[in-house]
Amino acid sequence: MRAGERVYGTCTVNPSPRSVDVITPSRPDFVFIDTEHNTLDRSQVGWMCQTYSALGIVPIVRIPSPDPFLATSTLDDGALGIVAPYIETVAQVDGLRGAVKHRPLKGGRLSDRLSGKSVTTEIDEYITNRNVNNVLILNIESQPAIDALDDLLAAPEVDGVLIGPHDLSCNLGIPEQYDAPEFLAAVQTIFDKARAHGRGAGIHFWGGIEQQVRFLEMGCNFMIHSADLLIVRKHLTSELNAIRMRMGDLPPGESDSDLTI
Repeated sequence: MRAGERVYGTCTVNPSPRSVDVITPSRPDFVFIDTEHNTLDRSQVGWMCQTYSALGIVPIVRIPSPDPFLATSTLDDGALGIVAPYIETVAQVDGLRGAVKHRPLKGGRLSDRLSGKSVTTEIDEYITNRNVNNVLILNIESQPAIDALDDLLAAPEVDGVLIGPHDLSCNLGIPEQYDAPEFLAAVQTIFDKARAHGRGAGIHFWGGIEQQVRFLEMGCNFMIHSADLLIVRKHLTSELNAIRMRMGDLPPGESDSDLTI
């Protein structure tokens, strides 16, 4: 991501082992396991992370809140990347970079290291080697976050940003208006700032392919395509209603224009 190469993945919240067989043929670079908006428990997330990692697919987990202790426990469960939701302050970033990039240091030792002080040569090397593959990604979902983005990206431990389009559109006062000029301008600003700092620029999007290609052309290089539940809903609704329409069994008042999501 830091080098600007594009990586592709999808969101999965299905804890069934069979879901691995469904997702892996698409050859994703990573899976995005969302625990912010779903009911996955720690044991489910753990096996999902361990399984995808063993298959060479990077497991990236969005935790429910920007809690450093939760970030650490999720890494212990097998995540290789942490997405922290709704980041707006440098203080939030400091806590997370300590948890993701400097574990298991805590307390005064951690404060010293975060401030740039060397602990000991042996500890410094140990901490660096232990956390070298951990990825820290900030969810950017508000205008205050955009305004503070240069400061949020100042810490070298931040590997990238991820736009939460639904929350961002709501914060901008244009809910779900993903083609609105104001929304696209905000997205462009986030992508540009991330790339200018040499960090990954990501978005999770479930709309049409053309919309996703547009974001990639705007500078996105970390694309989360849709989600397993959304894909099932889309195809199940479309196909089942298409059958109803062919057989004349649509509910009264519905038409084929009601069949799209």
